Amino acid sequence: MSHRAAAGARGLRWAAALAASVLLVALLAPSLAPYSPNEQALERRLETPSRAHWLGLDELGRDVLSRLILGTRVSVGVGLAVVLLAGWIGTVVGLVAGYAGGRLDAALMRLTDVFMAFPGILLAIALVAVLGPALRNVVVALVVIGWVGYARLVRGQVLQLRETEFVLAARASGVSPAGVALRHLLPNVLPTLVVQASLGMAGAILSEASLSFLGLGIQPPTPSWGAMINAGRSHLIDAPHLALFPGLAILLTVMGLNFLGDALVARLDPQTRGAGGS
Repeated sequence: MSHRAAAGARGLRWAAALAASVLLVALLAPSLAPYSPNEQALERRLETPSRAHWLGLDELGRDVLSRLILGTRVSVGVGLAVVLLAGWIGTVVGLVAGYAGGRLDAALMRLTDVFMAFPGILLAIALVAVLGPALRNVVVALVVIGWVGYARLVRGQVLQLRETEFVLAARASGVSPAGVALRHLLPNVLPTLVVQASLGMAGAILSEASLSFLGLGIQPPTPSWGAMINAGRSHLIDAPHLALFPGLAILLTVMGLNFLGDALVARLDPQTRGAGGS
């Protein structure tokens, strides 16, 4: 194994470990939180990090670490929900458009062009403003703007695969279009979808934090990283830890998922592997 390949493997392991750690924290959040996230101690509000409260207390005297841990569940939950729903919708649209071709392909691609014409986060803000600030509506808005990327990606892959020998052989043997799509095309698209999902989850977590920062996400007192940053921005001088720690949580999570996506690209792309081994 070349030095470049070994470095790529180490990067993949580190990124996967970071992503798995965030997922584990989300799953075990109630057990890991040292205090109730809504337990208040107003007489000690804005207290800096100490041995009793490792990340300090917020403007209502609530433990920042506990709220940060519980906020992980919100961010990861939104990210997974958006990836699963947007990925499913986009994959179906991409498979149908790429395999069917013709007018159906043209119609579906014009539909994706309509959604891509709007800046994603602005469209999400507009949708949540209309639907109302709630976690379910955040997921709906992010799915509406997120499926397009999966659809175009899958369509491009299917266009390359549909004229290959194994697909032509399946069609000649009488396999139905649905069977060709599910048994022959989808398995070959899955590696690319895994990469897109890791990057898409990072984008969904960042978008959820942005909407929560604007007051359009999950509502208080449920902790959210974006809402915690918004609450802490008025205390940047006297209590910078309020915005610092949730900001670092978003940074590390999004960075880890992006690194995971990049490492998966290097591992799954045959051209990249060939370059690394030369």
